[in-house]
Amino acid sequence: MPAPAPATLREGLAATLQRSWQGRGPLSTLFVPAAWAFGVAAALRRGLFEGGVRERARLPVPVVVVGNVLVGGAGKTPTALAVVALLAGSGYRPGIVSRGYGRRDDSVALVDPDSATDRVGDEPLLLRRRSGVPVAVGADRAAAGRALLRAHPAVDVVVSDDGLQHLALERDVEVLVFDERGAGNGRLLPAGPLRERLPRVLGPQQLVVYNADTPTTTLPGHVARRELAGITALADWWAGALPDRTALAALRGRPIVAVAGIARPGRFFAMLRAHGIDIVEQPLADHADFATLPWPVGATDVVVTEKDAVKLTPTRPLGARVWVARLDFVPPPAFDAALLALLPPPTASDRHGNTAP
Repeated sequence: MPAPAPATLREGLAATLQRSWQGRGPLSTLFVPAAWAFGVAAALRRGLFEGGVRERARLPVPVVVVGNVLVGGAGKTPTALAVVALLAGSGYRPGIVSRGYGRRDDSVALVDPDSATDRVGDEPLLLRRRSGVPVAVGADRAAAGRALLRAHPAVDVVVSDDGLQHLALERDVEVLVFDERGAGNGRLLPAGPLRERLPRVLGPQQLVVYNADTPTTTLPGHVARRELAGITALADWWAGALPDRTALAALRGRPIVAVAGIARPGRFFAMLRAHGIDIVEQPLADHADFATLPWPVGATDVVVTEKDAVKLTPTRPLGARVWVARLDFVPPPAFDAALLALLPPPTASDRHGNTAP
């Protein structure tokens, strides 16, 4: 029997560790000393920034950071999209910065609608295509923000996707996203899923949004709604077509392979089944590159997420009809009002004092 591939072995170990984070069993407890060390290092790092020993960069426009306290996809990218839509609909001209997981390097780059994912990352490309606003990527989020503002001087608010622990960038609002896992077993990495300790109380510029049916921590927050808006044929999705619920309903009674290279694919599969679609599940590792097509030869219809679609060009021979499912994330009006209340009102002038026409 051949030895398991390194990537497969890593994924298996990661899955085992994440299962241990659901409780405080032997494997989690084994890592408690390492978690103490992680916590001390994280606290020291935060103290250096808060004490002014390490400098925080301030952009000339307000910054809204969207991120997770715990590892794994809790819904930060859909939340960032919802925040951008709210800001754009409220008179602001938002832009987005992100690190861009899976890029070839960490340098700053602007994201075009047809950028390659290995150059900018899959989530930033999705953010650019879905939101229609300027996006810049870089390990240094402040440098990415400055590049974004130089290229797009009309931008008057920056949304930082997955920037909660990027303390080098000053922020005006923090949006903490939780899903059904809540705080897990309450332990820090690697004994638990927490990147930092759960705050006892929220700061005056912090908001919590729950990507779950009910709040899953003791922190007060807003429960958002996640829904399947419809599907679009892959080529039409790349052309900018909107999702179609009729096309989604037409998949009922047909053999469908559902593919998801996201952190929590089970949620996506459940949403398809809730619409009466009988699927064969094909879960992949988060940020899977699709260098090899994952669905079986002979598959007729395949449904993927938008995060996966950015890695599937319509000119590539795919061997099946590929549909792109759009997931919409809808925070309640109270969240929208609370976020807008933390920002200065949008202005009609640029940062140089020139009144916009």
